[in-house]
Amino acid sequence: MKKVFLLCTFLLSFLQMRADEGMWLMMLVKRLNGTDMQKEGLHLTPDEIYSVNNSSLKDAIVSFGGFCTGEIVSSQGLVFTNHHCGYDAIAAASTPEKDYLKNGYWAMKRDQEFNAKNLYVRFLVRMDDVSKRINTKLTSDMTAEARKAAIDAEYKAIQTENSENGKYTVVVKDFFKGNEFYYFVYQDYKDIRLVGAPPASLGKFGGDTDNWEWPRHTADFSIFRVYADANNNPAEYAMGNVPLKPKHFLPVSLKGYKPGDFAMILGYPGTTNRYLTSFGIQQMTTKDYPAWVEASKLSMDVMKKYMDKDDATRLDYASQYASVANYWKNRQGTIDAVNANGTVAEKQQAEAAYQKWALLPENEPVYGGVLNDIQAYYKQISERNVERNFSSQLQRNAKYIPVAFSLGSLFKTYADQDAAGQAAMKPKVQAAIDRLYDNFHANVEGEMLNSLVNLYQQRVSKDVASPAVLGADAKNLSLVAASSIFANKESAVMFLNNPDRLKIDGDQLFQFANAYISDYKMLSGRFVKVDESFEKNNRLYLAGLMMASPDKKFYPDANSTMRLTYGQVDVLPKRDDRNYKGVKENFYTTMGGMVDKYKKGDEEFDLPQKVLDLYKKKDFGMYKDRSGYMPINFLTNNDITGGNSGSPVIDGYGRLIGLAFDGNSEALSGDIVFEPKLQKTINVDVRYVLWVIDKYAGAGHIVSELSLVK
Repeated sequence: MKKVFLLCTFLLSFLQMRADEGMWLMMLVKRLNGTDMQKEGLHLTPDEIYSVNNSSLKDAIVSFGGFCTGEIVSSQGLVFTNHHCGYDAIAAASTPEKDYLKNGYWAMKRDQEFNAKNLYVRFLVRMDDVSKRINTKLTSDMTAEARKAAIDAEYKAIQTENSENGKYTVVVKDFFKGNEFYYFVYQDYKDIRLVGAPPASLGKFGGDTDNWEWPRHTADFSIFRVYADANNNPAEYAMGNVPLKPKHFLPVSLKGYKPGDFAMILGYPGTTNRYLTSFGIQQMTTKDYPAWVEASKLSMDVMKKYMDKDDATRLDYASQYASVANYWKNRQGTIDAVNANGTVAEKQQAEAAYQKWALLPENEPVYGGVLNDIQAYYKQISERNVERNFSSQLQRNAKYIPVAFSLGSLFKTYADQDAAGQAAMKPKVQAAIDRLYDNFHANVEGEMLNSLVNLYQQRVSKDVASPAVLGADAKNLSLVAASSIFANKESAVMFLNNPDRLKIDGDQLFQFANAYISDYKMLSGRFVKVDESFEKNNRLYLAGLMMASPDKKFYPDANSTMRLTYGQVDVLPKRDDRNYKGVKENFYTTMGGMVDKYKKGDEEFDLPQKVLDLYKKKDFGMYKDRSGYMPINFLTNNDITGGNSGSPVIDGYGRLIGLAFDGNSEALSGDIVFEPKLQKTINVDVRYVLWVIDKYAGAGHIVSELSLVK
């Protein structure tokens, strides 16, 4: 049996990558071409960026809630991240009477810092390569089931060896489609508190119109603090906890920047698919994403209808709406960028070169048929994938389905208990009710269920559709829900206090949700073997692609592990359809440009009167650029994706100059292929962050906590 070993070309390829493309694993910083990085302006050693035994930049970077990135900026555990990353916590702290999402919030004292429930930050302690260890357990003739079992066994052993009896969270992940493996040791802190946030008119200035567009003028930041126990260890929220004393925090630079200045970003990029084939891209842009776009737009319309009528509804659905809107625009933008940038043709050229290599006599037995098999796979699963996208929006946005399914199963178990069993179980059930009905409005959810089921029925092929959804009366599902045990929190609590198993079994909403989830699982089961074969072919294709192109630059796709990307402050070519007021070179925006966009009373482009007054007086303090303008946002050519939101933009001396928060529409195909001429990172200038905190909010005590470099 032939052993499957790590391809040495993977590591060699790390040394050949251009500066602004690629998301680098932290332990490989020493293997990067340090000379090139220093030529671009880096003044730090590799050990100052990543070290296990000494404090380094990596100790100031956190995974924020598992969905964004944050950075420690003070000796008292202060965290900067994006406004949209803190959005849910800000909304949760708000009420219609005290609307911090709309008006902003600033804790003037430590005891005014809000507990951000269910939020955590994760520090990377160390990582290591276990590719050889795992690959020596694998053979080329293993079944997918046997391969998974062998990998899972090693994962479990590695986690046990490194967790120190639960002190650390250990995660093992595969890279290069399962050709390499690394483990990551993390420490999680769960007492996180909201310190400050600008009003939505600044933190979301430009709204959906400006999202993914340049030029931007957005104060996309929020501030939190990490708390620990008296020994600086993680602890659950408690009044006696104290601010974390971090191993490292970032000094903040007020010096500014110019095109060509070194800039690196450390963070937790979510997912890229840079080695997706042309067949996969065509499926994505002609089938999958159009389905996502249509279903998410419908969901947004339903939410917006009720959010505009009621402040409580607006606050409860603000985070969900913002998330759906963000992905909606991203997916449509990706379709447009793929078509505009010729991405499919570019992939086809690479595949033609690969196929020429694969058909050589020495390669053909293993690699010759891989591309044809991948193409056949996409033909086979095309309609299934369309169903998946409509179904994902149905499960995500029609809350009646997960509520009825989850609570129904729990209610059945609860109802079957004797009195003592019910008494013991009741707190758990109550907690589930509280969680599932948080931010839940029956009028919104009833219409959402009707609308998304109706769309599913119209768009999904009967061959792959859920019989339960196809057979549902889409016009009257909201009436079914209204008469259900799960209609609202009150009716669920009523059942909790008077459990009746017959009512659960006869509940039509539970029957529908249960049947739909069963259909979903059955559909997935139909394609298990097909998907397993596809995974193997993907693994072989990438291994062959790298061997076929030894001089080509390869790097691992993003997978929510800490990465470093380095490049420069950079200019984007101007477009005829954009307003660049006050901008000479197109790498920054100014407060003048922001005020020029101002529209009084407009949901997206209104501004606080105080900002207008301060601008009129040119009261920029020490935060203005040396040229005299007040900087807002700026561009770099760093390689980022979702999950990098809130990541620090760091200069060559390890100082914070900005927070990454967006990409640009011209290169929204960037998760599939890096566009070096067009792909930019949009960042909020840290000087604007401090101006908002100090001049606008009057929270100068926060600025005084920072280490400023003037």
